[in-house]
Amino acid sequence: MPSPVRDGWLLSAGTLTVVRWPAPARVDRRVAGLAMLMAPLAVVPIGLAVALVVWLGDLIDAPALVVGLLAVGVLGLGSRGLHLDGLSDVADSLTASHDRERSLEVMKGGTAGPAGAATMVVVLGLQAASIAALVGTDTGPLVAGALVCLSRCALTLDCVAGVPPARDSGLAISFAQTVSRLAAAATWLLVVVTCLGLALSSDLPWWRGLVLAGALALGAVAVLERCVRRHGGVTGDCFGASIEVALAAGLVVASIP
Repeated sequence: MPSPVRDGWLLSAGTLTVVRWPAPARVDRRVAGLAMLMAPLAVVPIGLAVALVVWLGDLIDAPALVVGLLAVGVLGLGSRGLHLDGLSDVADSLTASHDRERSLEVMKGGTAGPAGAATMVVVLGLQAASIAALVGTDTGPLVAGALVCLSRCALTLDCVAGVPPARDSGLAISFAQTVSRLAAAATWLLVVVTCLGLALSSDLPWWRGLVLAGALALGAVAVLERCVRRHGGVTGDCFGASIEVALAAGLVVASIP
């Protein structure tokens, strides 16, 4: 008999990583919600890959910015560029028009415009530069890898009950409103606890962990709120954009000495 937990894991890992997994036996709203909750665990292989790049870069004394750029490249490959496409499309849609339908049409087009390209440069540049600042620190690989995983908790906010899909078709229709508010709150409580652990392991004051968790949440919520206000709900592109912005925000805060 199919297990919802197993199916949720397969759906999450198969959607969010380049790793090939068997298809889930069944996909319903319960499975979709579990998939979003399992997202941080599903991307552990990508987080480990990023941590390995940072560690090896420090080991061979490679230029820090080169290491940061390589880490961002590995991250993009590990997720098949799915979130980067979402980031670009959301940026173009939000700058295209104040009209909801026109904005959604631009987002669906998939071609990167000036706003999308510029946003990619800024967000990926912040990620690379922040990872570069972590190179050479004792906990740099751990922090970089952990933040990759924690940034995927943005999906619990995108898919929480009460946030509708912007369209009546597309990726978001299968995942929107599949995560209960209690489950989302519990997830972010774990984010706070993990960030506190990262701060203490880095010999930083405990409150830096709270700031780190707040940066992750703020990055995700900023994208979510803007998309809901402009589009009337979320799309699959919104999911990817919120992950990338949350990761950038978290890495910037983590890179501050």
